Amino acid sequence: MQTIATLQKGEKGIIQEFDIARVPLKLIEMGCLPGNTVELVQFAPFQDPMYININDCYVAIRKETAIHISIKKITQ
Repeated sequence: MQTIATLQKGEKGIIQEFDIARVPLKLIEMGCLPGNTVELVQFAPFQDPMYININDCYVAIRKETAIHISIKKITQ
């Protein structure tokens, strides 16, 4: 299963589903919903947190949250 945590810098994916009990409500309010596109912009030092773009909203999320959001990678 691919998740946001498996993305490499510059890769994009479409959110498929997530564990609502493990994803903060604030992230959902910012657009982290099934069908939306997510792109990994960069990593912080030590690879955590991850800086992502979800529908033109830039957000930093921890890998422990990112592993609960499954995606389908977009191949270019």
